Formats: sequence, C-alpha cells, structure tokens
Amino acid sequence: MAGRSSSPGQSVTSRVLSILAVFEQSPSPRSLSEICAESGLPQSTVHRLLGELEEWGAVQRDARGRYQIGLRLWELGQHAGRQLRDVARPYLQDLFGLTQETAHLAIRDGADVLYIDRVYGTRRVPQASRVGGRLPMHATAVGRAILAFEEDWVRDAVLGGTLVARTPFTKTDPEQLRRELEKVRAQGFALAAEEVRLGSCSLAVPVFQADGRIFGGLGIVLPTSRAHQLERNLPILLGTAERIQGGIAHLPPSALQPAARLRKPPR
Repeated sequence: MAGRSSSPGQSVTSRVLSILAVFEQSPSPRSLSEICAESGLPQSTVHRLLGELEEWGAVQRDARGRYQIGLRLWELGQHAGRQLRDVARPYLQDLFGLTQETAHLAIRDGADVLYIDRVYGTRRVPQASRVGGRLPMHATAVGRAILAFEEDWVRDAVLGGTLVARTPFTKTDPEQLRRELEKVRAQGFALAAEEVRLGSCSLAVPVFQADGRIFGGLGIVLPTSRAHQLERNLPILLGTAERIQGGIAHLPPSALQPAARLRKPPR
C-alpha cells in the first residue's frame, strides 16, 4: 500500500507523508481505520497527526467523519506547475476550439504520465484521466507519444517493469509495445483504444523542448464509436504541439524536467 511503513525510527515528516500518500491513488474519503491500514501506522499516531493536519486545513472530514484532502492543501497544490500551465493553457484551448474534442497535455512522471492540464468538451466521453492524475505510459496514447522519443534506458525501464492491464484491450507484451513505439517514432503520432477505459480512444503527438529532447505528449479523446475520426485531427495536433514548443522555450529548465523516479543504470 502507499506509504506503508511501521519503522519505529520513522520521522514525523515521513509519517505525515505516509498519511497523505493514502489519498494519492484516489481522492475518496477514508475512515481512520482505513488510513491506519493503508499507511501502516498505529491508530494513536494517525489520530494525532490527522488532528494537526485538519487544524491546518490539509485534511477535512465529511458528514460521516471520514477524512479527505482539505481545501488548503488543494490550494497549495495549484502552485505546482503553474508556469507551465499558464503557458500551455491558451494553446490547449485553441486545440479544443478547433476540434471540439477533449484535449490534454501530459508529461512523464516515472513510468506514468502526469496530466498537467485538460480542456473538457461537452460531448460524452468516458474519462480515465484528470488534471494532476497519473496513468501508465504503456497504455495511453500520450504515454506512447512520449516514450517513443525517450532515451533507450527509459524505455527499457518502463517496458521491463510491471505492465498492468487496465482493460482486456491493454497491450502488456513488452515486445509488442516495442514494435508499437517504433511505429510511433516513425509516423510521429500514437493511438490507443479502450486500453485504460472502455468506450474511449485517443490520438497523441509528442511535444519537444527547444533542444530536441522530449517534453510531453498532447492528445485528444473521442468515444470509441468515433475512432475513425481521430486521425483527421492530426494536422491540428501537430501544429499545436509546435506552438507549445515555442511557448515553453523561455521557461527555466526546472519547469520542464520530468520527475526522476526511474534510476538510470550505471555505465
């Protein structure tokens, strides 16, 4: 489980982080006993720290006494990546305006993609991602658009790890995925259909930094019933990706670096 640790030498900070990590995979409210079980901490410790977190505003309780992330922590989190979102948002809105399809921008975070921003359409499409959420790289179009242009060691690390099947259609065979990534690299775009959520499909293109390194992936989502319409949006996606590349060129390197979380093997 997230943050599981019962080490008696654990610092107060690491215990607090273990509690907050319980909410990382899902924002659903948790009971005190659930937080204890998922964090691996004693009930007395969890109860005391939750009281302090609640007083500060990091967590809050619902009508049933269950805990959830508080508004103050949510507000603080909005500062993360703000420079990047402020630059990319107008281009993402333009992409939506031209396609009328749900559009999103993601970067690599370890073996996952982290969704930086998203503009939702009014058409009903099963949604698997949210802003600030993560999904596995191997199962998403934006993830493949990024992974195809990553360094070899990153691809090896991702494909050599646990490839979870989110649906019956998720590709999890490493060799099949390597061939898929070679195809993405050759054609310059990636497709995924019902590999994370049934009923939806996606088209994505890579977004590069000014020096040619991969930065992120830009994609749109449609219902599977309209999958045949995906590729007609490719020119608009490619043009928007180029505009984002120009827009992020002035940002400091710290705003463009993906989270490490993968260790480069020693030479």
